[in-house]
Parts: sequence; structure tokens; C-alpha cells
Amino acid sequence: QVELVESGGGLVQTGGSLRLSCAASGRAFGGYAMGWFRQAPGKEREFVAAISGSASYTVHADSVKGRFTISRDNAKSTVNLQMNSLKPEDTAVYYCAQGNAVSSRPRSYDYWGQGTQVTVSS
Repeated sequence: QVELVESGGGLVQTGGSLRLSCAASGRAFGGYAMGWFRQAPGKEREFVAAISGSASYTVHADSVKGRFTISRDNAKSTVNLQMNSLKPEDTAVYYCAQGNAVSSRPRSYDYWGQGTQVTVSS
């Protein structure tokens, strides 16, 4: 049984930073791609970033490129999302997900965490 647990969310002012973490358990972490998605109230789930199992390949959504950075530590079975220069439009519940390949499509991921709230005040 795969379990993904996010942490690190909270309230921050515009221009601030947060670091999200997602701890995984249940299967060989390094063999799977990891992704971060977010969902704001009344909106569809949106791709944020993804990273391959070996960390050799990453992709970020245009809306966060240059501000957010995804990384992973396979020894600790964790994936992180460093978020800088936060904007009010970044406010959402952030989810980590695990799948077989790097993808921006939610349906490509098999397992999902419960999410962590990020709120950016103006």
C-alpha cells in the first residue's frame, strides 16, 4: 500500500517562500516519477512540476517556472517543492502524486497524497 504524506504548507505573504515535502512509503521510491499538482477552490487540478525517478529530468509548469523547483531525495523517499516569490494566485491545496512516468496529466499518476494548504496573502 503506497502512502504519500505532504507537509510544509501554510500562510505566507506575497513574495515569500515555502518548502513543501512529500514522504512516500510502500514501494521502491526511486523507481517512480513524482509530481506536484494544485487545486484552487472552484478550479480544476493543475499541474505544477514533476521529476523522474532518477531525478535526471524535471519539468515545471510555465506559471511557476523560475519560481518553483522540484527535487527529490531517494535515500529518504521524499520529494520537495521549493516555492519562492509566491503570489496570491499560487493559493491552493497542493498534492503530491506518484506514477510510472513524468507527466503533466493527473490520470498518469496512480497514488495521491491528501494535500496541504498553501495560502498567499496580498
